[in-house]
Parts: sequence; structure tokens; C-alpha cells
Amino acid sequence: MAKGDDGARMEIVQDSSASDQISNPKFSINVLQLLKSAQMQHGLRFSDYARYRRYCTARLRRLYKSLKFTHGRGKYTKRAISSSTVTEVRFLHLLLYAAERAWSHAMEKKTLPDGPNARQRSYLIGRLRKAVKWASQFQELCAIKGDSRTSLEAEAYASYMKGSLLFEQDEHWDIALKCFKSARAVYEELGKYGDLENQVLCRERVEELEPSIRYCLHKVGESNLQTSELVHIGEMEGPALDLFKAKLEAVMAEARSQQAASLTEFHWLGHRFPILNAKIRVAILKAQELEKDTNVPVADSAPAEKKLAIFDKIFAAYSEARSCIRNDLANTGNSESIKDDLSGLDKAIGAILGERTIERNQLLVHIAKNKLSKVRDDKNEKVTKPEELVRLYDLLLQNAADLSDLVSSGRDRKPEEVALSEECELKSLVFRSERCFYLAKSYSLARKRVEAYALFCRARSLVDDALKKLQSSTHADQAAIKELKMLYNDCRSNICIEHATGVMEEEKAPENLSIKISSISLTGNDKKLEKLLMENLENYESAVGDPTTKSIPRISVFPPAFQAVPRNPVIMDLAYNSIDFPSLENRMKKDKKGLLSRFWG
Repeated sequence: MAKGDDGARMEIVQDSSASDQISNPKFSINVLQLLKSAQMQHGLRFSDYARYRRYCTARLRRLYKSLKFTHGRGKYTKRAISSSTVTEVRFLHLLLYAAERAWSHAMEKKTLPDGPNARQRSYLIGRLRKAVKWASQFQELCAIKGDSRTSLEAEAYASYMKGSLLFEQDEHWDIALKCFKSARAVYEELGKYGDLENQVLCRERVEELEPSIRYCLHKVGESNLQTSELVHIGEMEGPALDLFKAKLEAVMAEARSQQAASLTEFHWLGHRFPILNAKIRVAILKAQELEKDTNVPVADSAPAEKKLAIFDKIFAAYSEARSCIRNDLANTGNSESIKDDLSGLDKAIGAILGERTIERNQLLVHIAKNKLSKVRDDKNEKVTKPEELVRLYDLLLQNAADLSDLVSSGRDRKPEEVALSEECELKSLVFRSERCFYLAKSYSLARKRVEAYALFCRARSLVDDALKKLQSSTHADQAAIKELKMLYNDCRSNICIEHATGVMEEEKAPENLSIKISSISLTGNDKKLEKLLMENLENYESAVGDPTTKSIPRISVFPPAFQAVPRNPVIMDLAYNSIDFPSLENRMKKDKKGLLSRFWG
């Protein structure tokens, strides 16, 4: 009996533990995967924080309504979320999306075009505090109601939010460093388990946190990082790096303003122009720092795309410098020496802008040539046509002409300016030969053999002239000479190909014409692969075809085929004039006259 009682008692204990698990279930949320999917689908792929904030607001509204957890209809009545309230996983989603909404609102203010002003910055800090509050509450409830993995992810999320707040406040760098390191340790550990998608997301998150950690180490003094090294750290992409990039831009601006104190003159082609305005110095320093990144040789298309973005930043910096120069020119009094210096500086920066524009367009030509010569298996990839290269060379010719006009506009020109003007003329000749070659290519694709042959001959003569001038110059560019020799050989081979193809087409022309004439029929084409609907009315068969394919409905022949029609004899038309028709006056109706008309006629 005792053994039976013990067995019954054990069964009762097991049943009670099972009922506890049912009444208090452990919820599971893949926090990082959920947030990453929502961010990429609703704006953060393009750093559109306003759109993501609107999505979080709409998501919270749907959650509150579906959970019947609204805060009253008329008067707002706050309803707190506690451990006893969380009966399903959507209550945890409420806290998570509330934190995301506050964070995205703060980032929206942070990424304004002109930066947040004092009032907006105060509001930004307040929203980040709200995000930290919601994230901390989310962490506490996940520790009670969530499983171990959810609890760890919630802890990493809360640490990241707290670190972001301290990072933005520019204080307690040691605490911010601990928060970021704690989040990184959690994601490194979670990246070792789970499916492949989860591992990739965790590794990406670790890489996004790394620049912020290194920057905190730099501020604490435990790292010997230089400002130039921080720029390379911030080249990564991701929502977690936007705060870091904004902070980095402020640091770079401060460093440039310190370096600008030593930049008192601008050297260009033997001229020295004094720089008195600090804004002009900072803009020129920024452009010169960016120019260093464009000197890396192009290996493939990916670095080329990055270089295009760098060129856009260079143009923006130099344009800012020119606008400051022109403002100073407008505000300058009657001092002729200051006006001359500012006009010379404006001319020098305009010439540098022209040179960089030529370099950018040459980079676009390089990308287009790679796409033109590359064998493409992907049908969705855009094919480069020779006409696009002709358009790019038109732009290059215009850029070279503008730069030559700008350099040769002064009265007392120095030897460096004369050399640059001659270099522009030589570049124009090279661009003309390249343009003529690709114009001939476009005519060849259109099967205009005579025009293509003439243009290839013209391109060969232009390349020959450019090669002679390049080889006779003192500072000959060997890479350009090599490219021109290849172009010369291409012109020769294409001339032979166009000549041979034209002769073959000329020989086959009578044969093709006789074949086409022999196939002409007044009744249309008699060889029909499929019957038309009008010819097959007695059978029930679809004439529309398969709806999944773009086939033309087979209803009737349009336009209709020619039919032989009998013609009226021509003699009837000629005999009309010699026919005597009978008189019909006796059959015509006569007018009746009255009594008076008889007497008076």
C-alpha cells in the first residue's frame, strides 16, 4: 500500500508541474531577425527613418487593438504592462516596437540635412531616453516570460540602446564602451548557433558594433587611433552605424578646422592665392582628403561605383568653397588686390573641378566599356550600347573644351598653364578618335556598311595623329599610348571586317531579292502552320492560345490578302460620247398657266 501511495503522489507532482508550464509558458522571440526584417522592408534600407517610425506607430496601433489593450476612448488612461499582464507574446512586441518607434524618431532628427539645432537635439535625447526605458522594460519582462535565448537577445538590445544614448550625450564613454561590448559578446555567442540566416545576422551586428567600440576606446584613451583611421572604419553600412557616422563627421570637421589654421595659401600651376576665409580652407581640405581615395586603381566595378560617390562629395566640397569665394567677392569693397586674389582662387578651383569632372566621366567610360566587352549570362543586366559611349565622349569633349577655355583666359600665362592647355587639346584629339570609333560601331550594328567603313577609316587617321603627338611630347603617358595602339589595331581589323561583310552582302543581294520576289503571292501566304478561326468555324478550338504566353490571337488574316476582281470593259467608257439617246420631252411634266397668264403671255 505504501508503494502504491508513493506512486500516486509522484503522479500528482508531475501533473502539477505540467500544469504550471501550461499556465506560465515561456515565449520565444527572435529579436534581431524580427527587427532586421522590419527595418529593411520599411525604410531603413535607404535610411528613411520617418517611414520606419510610421510603420512602428501603425504596428503598435494594430497590436493594441488586437489585444484589446487600448487606453480608453475619450480620456487617456495609462495601462502599464507587467509580468501578470503578459499572457501572450504580442505584449512583448508592444514594448519592442515602442522602443523602436522612439529610437527611429531620434534618428530621424539626427539625420536631418543641416543637422539638429539645440531644440531638436534636446528632443532627440529625450526620445533616446524613452527608447532606453522601453528596452529596459522589455529586457525585464523577457527575463521572466521569455526563454533563455529571447532573454539574451533582449539584454543585448537594451545594452545597445543605453550605449547609443551615452554615445549621443558625449559623456560616460567607459559605460558606453561596456554596453557596446556586452551587446557584442551576446551576438558573438548567439552567432555560433541556430540556422545560417541567424548566424549571418549576428555576424553583421557584431561588425556594426565594432566601429562604435573602437571610437569609445579612442575617446577613453585606450586606443591610438588617428582621425584618418576612423574614416575607414565608418565605411560600413547599417542602421547601427548612423549615430557613429554623424559623430565621425563632427570629429572630422573639428580636425579639418584645426588643420585649416595652417592652410594660408592655395597653390595652382605656379600661382599662389591667399585664403583668408576659414570656411574656404575647411572645404578645400575636405576635398583634398577625398581626392586621395580616388587615386586607387580601378580593379572591378564595385570600387568604381564607390569612386563615383567620392567624386560627388568632392564636387560638393569644391562647390561650397566657390560659393564662399563669390560671397566674399560680393562683400569686398574697392580693394583691387583682394578682388584679384579671390578671382584667381575661383578660377583655380573651377579648373580643378573641370579636371575632376573629366576624371569622373573617364571612369564612367571605363565602366561602360567593361559592360560592353563582358560576356553576360544574366538577361536582366543592362547592355551597354555604342551610342552611350558616344554620348559620354561628347561630354568629355565639352569638358576638355571648357577647361582649355578657362586656363587660356588669362593674359599673363605661366608655362604650367600653357602645358595644361596643350594637354587638353591632346585629350580632345584622343576623345574624338574614341568617339569616332564607337560611332562607327553603332553604324555597323545598324548594317550601314558604307558609313561604318568610312568612320572606321576616319577613326584610324585620328588615332594615328594622336599617337604621333603623344609620342613626341616630353611627358608621354605610356598607358595612354598602349590604349591608342590597341584602338588603332581595332580600327584596322574593323575596316577589313566591314569591307568583307559589305562585299558578301552585295553578292547575295540579287539572290535574296529573287527569293523574296518569287515568294510574293496575290492570295497571301499559302503555307500556314496553324489554321485560323475563320477557317475552322465548324470545330470547337481556341484561337487565343495559351494565356501564359504572349501569342497573337489566330482569328483572321489582317490585312486581308489581295483578290483578283474583274474589270469593266474600257470600250464602254469610250462609246458614251457616240450614243444618240431618245428625246424625253413628251414625257416631261408641263407647267399649268392661269387665265391672266394666257392673255398677258
